[in-house]
Formats: sequence, structure tokens, C-alpha cells
Amino acid sequence: MLAKEVFKGMAPYKPGKQIEDVKAEYGLEKITKLASNENPFGFSPKVEQALPELIKNLEVYPDGYSTVLRTKLAQKLGVDGEQLIFGCGSDEVVEIISRTYLDEGTNTVMAHPTFPQYKHNALIEGAEIREVPLIDGYHDLEGMLNQVDDQTNILWLCSPNNPTGALIGQNDFRYVMENCSKHVLVVVDEAYYEYIETEDAPDTVKALEEYPNLIVLRTFSKAYGLAGLRIGYGIASKEIATLLNITRGPFNTTSAAQKAALLALEDEAFLQDSVTTNIENKHQFMKFCDKEGLSYYDSETNFLFVQLPVSGDEMFEYLLSKGFIVRSGDALGHPNGIRVTIGKLEDMKELELYISEYLASLKEGKLQ
Repeated sequence: MLAKEVFKGMAPYKPGKQIEDVKAEYGLEKITKLASNENPFGFSPKVEQALPELIKNLEVYPDGYSTVLRTKLAQKLGVDGEQLIFGCGSDEVVEIISRTYLDEGTNTVMAHPTFPQYKHNALIEGAEIREVPLIDGYHDLEGMLNQVDDQTNILWLCSPNNPTGALIGQNDFRYVMENCSKHVLVVVDEAYYEYIETEDAPDTVKALEEYPNLIVLRTFSKAYGLAGLRIGYGIASKEIATLLNITRGPFNTTSAAQKAALLALEDEAFLQDSVTTNIENKHQFMKFCDKEGLSYYDSETNFLFVQLPVSGDEMFEYLLSKGFIVRSGDALGHPNGIRVTIGKLEDMKELELYISEYLASLKEGKLQ
């Protein structure tokens, strides 16, 4: 009963504090969760109206090819349906990529800090991990390319990056693709794609026509608000997608998730309204941070990583006692800061009040 040796130095994923646990621990009635980058405005009403239909025929296996969703999404993206791979969230696609391309004797290059599942899955496959520190929240692309050698099989680019929110622009993206060895699979994880504001974002899907070693990841968990149904996808060349679909389990996305994603795709109004409002609330929160003298990383996402004069854990615990769950930078490998999911305006205003109170008490020496 011996597992792989690498598991001795690993631990299961630990999610952030859950709402009911915080209520019980602090005796609070209202809890506002701003820790997991979920859509505070929920999900498309078209999905909610269809819920009775979505859960019919649960005794029947789902369509393992996600045929209807595949056809609709391929049309929307302007790609061939055979270029798509679906997963139980885009993080399952990360796992599938790792299983397909990594093993002992290979290595993989990524930023630090970034989405932790890249490293987690690579370790399980026995690959060497090469992490390159961020520069002001951005990928050090030159430094990452310098780590690539003949044994490198995957280069991970989280854009916009989690937990900092910084985007890899058009010129920088092209620099990577032109200078990275063609035997290396470049994975651009665009989980927050719908929240991008800048016009400098590269058209990564179009770039697939030019770069056969590219794969783009996206998800229905964030802007579409379907995190609880777990469905994401990758877009790649037919050759890469075929290999990934060989690795993929035959029924890895549920019928309910496939149908809900299809309805979510059709509801452009909900998507645009929630994204626009979220961006407005983010800019309001940025103004608050400016007023308080708090720096933050450039963010093209629905969250802001705020740097603090105290540890992230300290601010996390204080806000927790007030009924707000945020993500401590200490837990993300980036101390002295918190990652705040942008919520509804009234919740953000209340959060700002508590942050101001804490900082004022800190200045007055009331907090140790």
C-alpha cells in the first residue's frame, strides 16, 4: 500500500473558510464571502428557470462528448469542435494536461506565485518544478524562457494571473510564442478572460492558427457564475485535443453542467451586466485603496490583491471577525497582502469601512 514518494511532502487542497463555519465560530448572522473569485451576482436567470429540466434523467450517463455544447461553443469561438476538451472545471483540464505531457525526467516552468494546481499536478506526475518569481505581479517572461531546456514539456502562463490579476499583453505573448522552443506546450490559462478591460489582451484563440504548441484554458466558473456545476474547457490544435481527450475520463462533465453552460452562453445580457458592474465596483475599491495609501497590483480580473502594512493573516482574521471572508496572501505564497474578490457595491462599502477602522487602529497603536 505504498503511494508515490512525492505524496509525503504534499497535502490536500484546503479551501477558504466556509460561510456556515464562520457563522458558528464568530456567532454572526451575516457572512460575506469575498475569497474565491465567484460571481457575486449569481448566474443567468435562464439557467435558474431551467433547473427542473436540468436535473431530469439523472439515471442516464451524460453525453461524454458534450456534443451540443461543443457545437455551440465552437461556433462562438470560431474553431473546429474537435479542438475542444471539456473538464470538471478548467482545473481538471490542467490535471489532464499534466497527465498527458509530464512524467519523471521532464520539467515544467511556471511563475510564482500563480495558480497552485499547475505545481500540484506536476509534482504528482514526477516532473521537476521550475518556478520564476513575479515582477510587480507580472510574469518574468524572459526569466521563464531562460529556464526552458530540452526536458521542458510545459510552460504555464496564467493570464490574468491568480493571485495578482496581472495580464500578459499582446507583445509579451508574441515574444513568448516566438522564442519558446516548439517542443514545449505553452498553456495560457484565461479563467478570468471575460473580465479583461484592456485592449492590449492578445487574441489567444486566433493565435492557435499560428502556434501549434499553444493551448488556451477558460471556464464557466467565474463570470458565468457556474462554479458549483464545475465545467471548463481547453482550446488547442486537433492533435493536442485528441491526446487530451484520450486521457480524459469518458463522463467527466455532468448533463446538468453541459446544459447550464449552453444556456449561460446564450445569455449575453447577464454576462455583460455582471462583468460591467463588477468592473465598476473594482474601480471604486481601487479609489478607496488609493485614499488609504494601500498599493495593489494591476488587475484585469474580478479581484484585487492589496498590499498591507501587516501580514495578510492579521487582516484576514480581523475581517473574518466582522463577517467578511477574504483570502490571505500568506495562504497564497504572497504574504503582507489580501486577495479581495470584488462583490456587490453595498458589501464593498462595508468592507472598506472595516479596513479603514483597522488601519486607523493600527496607526494609533491600538493593535499589536
